[in-house]
Amino acid sequence: MRGAAGFFRAGRDDAGRWWLIDPDDRPFFLRGVHGVRPAGVVDDGALPRDPAALLRSWGFNAAGIGPAPLREDGLAFVATAELAQAGVRLTGPGLSLPDVFDLDWPRLASSRAFEVCRVHASDPALIGWVSDDGLAWAASPAGGRPTLLQLCLSLEPSHAAYHAAWEFTLALHGGRLEAVARAWGVALANKEVVREMTRAETGLATRGYLRDHARWTQEFARRYFTTTAAALREADENHLVLGCRFRGPVGPDVLARCVYPAVDVALPHWRELPAAGAAAQPVVAGEFSWVEPAFAGAATTIWAARLTSVERMLRRGRSQLERLARHSAVVGYAWPAWADEPGEQPPFARGLVHINGAEAREHTELLTAFNLRAESLRRL
Repeated sequence: MRGAAGFFRAGRDDAGRWWLIDPDDRPFFLRGVHGVRPAGVVDDGALPRDPAALLRSWGFNAAGIGPAPLREDGLAFVATAELAQAGVRLTGPGLSLPDVFDLDWPRLASSRAFEVCRVHASDPALIGWVSDDGLAWAASPAGGRPTLLQLCLSLEPSHAAYHAAWEFTLALHGGRLEAVARAWGVALANKEVVREMTRAETGLATRGYLRDHARWTQEFARRYFTTTAAALREADENHLVLGCRFRGPVGPDVLARCVYPAVDVALPHWRELPAAGAAAQPVVAGEFSWVEPAFAGAATTIWAARLTSVERMLRRGRSQLERLARHSAVVGYAWPAWADEPGEQPPFARGLVHINGAEAREHTELLTAFNLRAESLRRL
């Protein structure tokens, strides 16, 4: 069992399935939505419904990260501490992270956690703390763009991560740049060559580089998750630590460090769930939405070919949701968007509420049907 009595906890049942446990010691399968805010006025001028009432009518039991987390009416919610705002930020193509090697960052993160967490430290409706929302890990080598190690090696020398990255890399190869060049299969006359490649958005992708990149990414992630967990637990000993919000896949090296004891329940992208089994960590399947090409794509059977792309999207989405509910490590899921984003066109928009204020029934009807039987599905 993880967590404090009288607050949300996480534990396993006799069948080996992880569950969230609510403050009254009842199993709780999280069904949440990020970005909840007032619903707005619909086209016909009708008064908007309260978003908490809408969530409950659709079978949701929690509000995710967002500007209006509905804390005033008892709905369970997730909160974010935004600890990365407290320190030096590393930025670049696909990169937005705190400088975890800055000696001041643990102190600054702790101070930020005390400032933010004290407001809800005694609130039983709070499920847990997300350390940061909107981080970009630059961890995947797909696409040929610079990844985390290369970006850190290309920072200005004023950043602690720049020196740490070069010390880390050189230490793996006897302290000699020519040995690094040989291991990576890249001509490195000096350190500036890496920076020039990064400026040109040319990513290093040789087998030797990727080995070192994986080690560096794990070390970076280890420092991030241990530092943020220490800050959050010192400020609030009652609530679960949920790690950061992953808005997309980040790869196995980051996720390898987003685990207990640093993180009680993680929020990986739903495409990167852990394998089911005795060693699985409890997770909330993050950013789940069937508004993706894979769900509405080409039919795989003659029967499916008779369906429209929207029908295929919804059928495949429902099947995936049911698989999530039966996964032994999954303790809930989070839909990524309350309202459509500008430029999105229904029915291929992710919001549960359209820009004009109308309910996105193409999503809510199917989600409601699933939400009302999610816990029963989980027990099968």
